[in-house]
Amino acid sequence: MRTFALMFCAIVLSAIGAKSASAIAPFQVEFYKLYVNDHPDKEFSAYVKKEAKCNVCHQGKKPGPHRNAYGKQLAELLDAKTDKKDKEKIQAALAKVAEMPSDPEDDKSPTFGELIAKSKLPGGDLEKSKEEPKDEEKK
Repeated sequence: MRTFALMFCAIVLSAIGAKSASAIAPFQVEFYKLYVNDHPDKEFSAYVKKEAKCNVCHQGKKPGPHRNAYGKQLAELLDAKTDKKDKEKIQAALAKVAEMPSDPEDDKSPTFGELIAKSKLPGGDLEKSKEEPKDEEKK
């Protein structure tokens, strides 16, 4: 019985810790509303929701402060603590970033929005986004 109680406490504590990682769930919800839920490519929609998830914006295996190119642009416009309840600001930031070139050094690169429309992740290849960032990319 004591072992069961300890295991239960461990599970509860880990669940509480896991919830803190979803501090920007409202950003993901608004992204899905704008670009994924009604996307004509249903396979892409499922891929984003089941495979890409946090790596639409984040770099590395665990969600955290490291972002890919798309996430970096959104982070310039949104603050996870103060903006997470402001749906209008989130939608405006998503729309503004959609118009930006996916390669900041190449104005002729496709915009993030164009990539999404072509059923591509805005932050780049999923496998690359899952790689842990190099030291110079961590900033």
